[in-house]
Amino acid sequence: MSSNQRFKLFSDPVHGFISVPKNVIMDLIQTPELQRLRRIRQLGVGHLVFPGAEHTRFNHALGAMALMQDALTSLSEKGTPIDPAEQTAALAAALLHDVGHGPFSHSLEHELVDDFAHEDMSRVLLVRLNRRMDGALDKALAIFDDTYDRPFFHQLVSSQLDMDRLDYLRRDSFYTGVAEGEVGVQRLLKTMRVLPLQGGPDSEIMIEAKGIYAVENFLISRRLMYWQVYMHKTVLAGDELLRGILHRAQVRAGTGTPPDWLRQGSRALLFFLRNDIHVDQIETPEVHAQYLRLDDTDILFSLKQWMQGPDPVLADLCRRFINRVFFRVVFLPERPDADVLEAWRSRVADWLVDQDLAPQTEAYDAARHYLTLNVSQHTAYDSDQELIDILGRDGTVRELSEMADTASISELTSFVEKPYVCYPKPVDIDVEAMIEE
Repeated sequence: MSSNQRFKLFSDPVHGFISVPKNVIMDLIQTPELQRLRRIRQLGVGHLVFPGAEHTRFNHALGAMALMQDALTSLSEKGTPIDPAEQTAALAAALLHDVGHGPFSHSLEHELVDDFAHEDMSRVLLVRLNRRMDGALDKALAIFDDTYDRPFFHQLVSSQLDMDRLDYLRRDSFYTGVAEGEVGVQRLLKTMRVLPLQGGPDSEIMIEAKGIYAVENFLISRRLMYWQVYMHKTVLAGDELLRGILHRAQVRAGTGTPPDWLRQGSRALLFFLRNDIHVDQIETPEVHAQYLRLDDTDILFSLKQWMQGPDPVLADLCRRFINRVFFRVVFLPERPDADVLEAWRSRVADWLVDQDLAPQTEAYDAARHYLTLNVSQHTAYDSDQELIDILGRDGTVRELSEMADTASISELTSFVEKPYVCYPKPVDIDVEAMIEE
């Protein structure tokens, strides 16, 4: 059989042509669950800051799968046996790792379901797809859960050097135009090894010593991308505004029948606004059916409807998002105390009254949607997670910081927290003076 009959080619601006096997992998791509990812932007509100960042979770899923192909080919060439069933399972696990993402990706991850992470829904959907495909994803599910007897496969799906991170850094750098995020992906893949080589129950992914600088470059790029893209002040401002809109809509939805004008938004979104859904409920048919109906379109449609509604606060917040009139974000040296926060909120409340957005009796509560306090946090190399091991030329294995420039790695392991306040630009809350007091 000729190759063009066994594979379907996808043209990707980041990795070139991606060969998708015409087996269960192609079947997965055709499912509604995967196609839904075309309607969810990879960077949430990032496209409102970086105009080129219109790429989707679908692009990223394909990219992670393509890198898994390259990694498995390289490991096979170095002598680690990988059978066709394992190859397919690993590709499926990489393809499905983010299938549980909700609208606007991480921006709203914790807003619709309590104590939720998208990986929770990814697993629910993987189980559901496996049932629909009569167990064809049994091995992929074991790899995803880290219960497969060759644990190096799980490391390729979820670790500090997994295919997810390698793709999103390279892809997000490309689409945002932030060159500092460029990662030597192929160098990393070519220097990966499985130890022991046969890949048994105690097997792990190692990086050969000649790849140590590629690892350092990857970690440095990850830190730079977090502060220049993912935690960019205007991105944070967009996130806070979007969350403020949903919180206000939840207040208006109440516990009874929501007003007719609010119901003109997305029914699926309204389901999550009206019901207090906990992560323990995501396996119930109604919850995951409603979740699968949600994508970026539901949010934008709802905002465009509500900006014409009778609630001045919700209408104003929606108009601001649709027209990109964001609030100001200021990073703080420390978290303000309760008295300072109350003073800030009072100033915002007075401004809301002056703008005829809320009466005096409701302005302080409404100000909670306009002034928010949050913390951005990140570590490029989490030393509390599974560490990155380096395989020396003499066969010894040492952790990355023992072989690399210790000072630079130590800096990358530090956990950086930056508290910030988000508030309307016309309001003078005198941030620095109030903190000094």
